[in-house]
Amino acid sequence: MADKKNLLAGTSDSSVENEYFSPIPRGYQKGKTKYVIVMGTVMSGLGKGIFSSCLGKLMQDKGLKVAPIKLEGYLNIDSGTLNPFRHGEVFVLDDGMECDMDLGTYERMLETNLSRDNFSTSGQIYRDVLDKERHGDYLGRDVQMIPHVTGEVKLKLRNLAIKSEADIVFVEIGGTVGDLENAFYIEAMRELAYEEGPNSCCFVALTYILEPEILGEQKSKAAQLGIKQLMQSGIQPDIIACRAARTVDQKARQKISVYSNVPIDRVISLADSASIYKIPAMLRDHGMDFEVLRLLHIEDRIDLRKERTAWATWCDFTDKIGKETNEVTIGITGKYTSVRDSYASIINALEHAGIACGCKIKIAWIETSNITDKNVAEHLKGVNGIIVPGGFGARGTEGKIACIKYIRENNIPFLGICLGFQMAVIEFARNICKLKDANSTEIVPDGPNPVIDILPEQKKIEGLGGNMRLGGHDIEIKPDTAAFKLFGNKTSVRMRFRHRYEVDPRYIETLEKEGMVFSGKAPNQPIMQILELPNHPYFIATQAHPSLTSRPLHPQPMFVGLVAAAMKR
Repeated sequence: MADKKNLLAGTSDSSVENEYFSPIPRGYQKGKTKYVIVMGTVMSGLGKGIFSSCLGKLMQDKGLKVAPIKLEGYLNIDSGTLNPFRHGEVFVLDDGMECDMDLGTYERMLETNLSRDNFSTSGQIYRDVLDKERHGDYLGRDVQMIPHVTGEVKLKLRNLAIKSEADIVFVEIGGTVGDLENAFYIEAMRELAYEEGPNSCCFVALTYILEPEILGEQKSKAAQLGIKQLMQSGIQPDIIACRAARTVDQKARQKISVYSNVPIDRVISLADSASIYKIPAMLRDHGMDFEVLRLLHIEDRIDLRKERTAWATWCDFTDKIGKETNEVTIGITGKYTSVRDSYASIINALEHAGIACGCKIKIAWIETSNITDKNVAEHLKGVNGIIVPGGFGARGTEGKIACIKYIRENNIPFLGICLGFQMAVIEFARNICKLKDANSTEIVPDGPNPVIDILPEQKKIEGLGGNMRLGGHDIEIKPDTAAFKLFGNKTSVRMRFRHRYEVDPRYIETLEKEGMVFSGKAPNQPIMQILELPNHPYFIATQAHPSLTSRPLHPQPMFVGLVAAAMKR
């Protein structure tokens, strides 16, 4: 009985006499922070991050402070070395953390900057546990999945609760309930709900309703079995969100309700939407915001006056979606074009800019691996503007250079991002500065004119990813330039970076002499970060990734400028 009292009091005795182990950080107040835990069944990719961020937005609008965290099952320490073909884009936070693309969804929907506290992998959890074991923190105990690994997960959530001072922490577990690597996360959530007590946690199961064309009706059995697996883990869902191509019918929802012990009004249909920014309204119409408030017993914390103002502002934005009076086609020239998630932030930034300009954006995906000077006109036919995005490696780079040459010579609006910035420098050096064989040392390590190279101070850093320039950095903007006007006559802006290679300072004077303007640079360093061509309708590129900081209500200026120029064309 004494041991149980110690657990409930929040002690973390890990001695051999005590089987309870649940580390509670100093200053943590049980009951102050509530938890909404979102898990998936049937299959991954259903939009757990979208659901969680949209529900979080509704809570935020009510004056509550929310903090999201994504728990990933893979053993990588971060997402930096993951191939976009396998896992979508790598999203970079302001503090340099390379993480899952769902963190971008949270930042956009919640209009906030997140940090490494909002993202964790199994690799991070295991590393922290083993570090503590080496330091002797477990006082001679044999280190086990339960309670030590699950304890580390709970500690991470509680630390986030303290740092963020959140009313609600939104916990998204990647993958599905049936994934082996997620078992300890799910167990940790069960333990968390037990330790925090009644009305502390709200469990949401996101599932999928099949509708085989050959049968012509919706089938819920796969969803039922996935939810059963969750319940066998000791977790009773409070809300079940049913994803489907069309509205989930009453019959399917009733089956799931009976099978899962979840009231029918908390088994909701979430059909495919043309824009994720309309999903908060869908959840609001289902009454999910107040259901969560009631389940967590925090109705008394909300500010209805703030909600009215915030929701009116959001509706002003969403009312513009689908009512655009113009349409432009923006080409995205890359080598990951077969997987749209590889460019998720760019797609969202274009949508933000299009809504701001009253223009519908049609994207033309252009694979550059086989583009040459001879066939480039055919590949770029019909586009009103071009984005040359980031990437790594040599494949497709010559095709990108051919595209940029054609864009420059034919006055097509252009936005270069990261590698696109570097390719623009190479194209200009070759064809305007007449520097034969100009290239990047990433592509040709010992070329005669390495206009793009790793700076000396970066060469000293070893390890894949270790010599990357990551996260948010300030950029000095040169007055009376296109960039200066785009950013509202600001002389300094902050953007996020993820790259190793820069313009070699030895070539800056040559490039500028021939007409290239470097309108943005790193403060007190010869690192060029924005370039433009003054005599072109819109030719601008940046070493940064501006799409990472675009928000629905605050579209990124470089994308707005591209769409506006494309509309004129």
